[in-house]
Amino acid sequence: MAGLIVVQQSLFRKILPAVSRRLVSTSKKSHDTVSVEVSKAQVKTPVSKNWVSYGYNFESKEADRNAMHSIMFASVTLCLVVGGFFWAYMPDYNLRDWAQREAFLELRRREENNLPLVDPNLIDPAKIVLPTDEELGDTEIII
Repeated sequence: MAGLIVVQQSLFRKILPAVSRRLVSTSKKSHDTVSVEVSKAQVKTPVSKNWVSYGYNFESKEADRNAMHSIMFASVTLCLVVGGFFWAYMPDYNLRDWAQREAFLELRRREENNLPLVDPNLIDPAKIVLPTDEELGDTEIII
């Protein structure tokens, strides 16, 4: 099997150069040339050979870079940095900090006066109106 592969490769080495030489045309193509007048407006500036676009402009490297830098500045600097600064320092509209400070002050006052931390009679029991057993009927009471 290996011998067959070696013979096959040697045959291709001998045949392919001859075939490729036969496919190359050497005739003169002077009658195919055409002269065209081009204005300066139609001439595009040459683009770098290895330039890869950021996706904002596929024809001009400078316009593509300017658009990328502008969008990145707006999204990163303005949205993330300025937006994060605003979010971190915006006022406490729900008064969460105030409520937490009041709770700590109330706990300290109750500990100093030897009161229970949470009063079981926060609302006077005389003001609460509960339904009678007849009004409840078969309603399940979950405590």
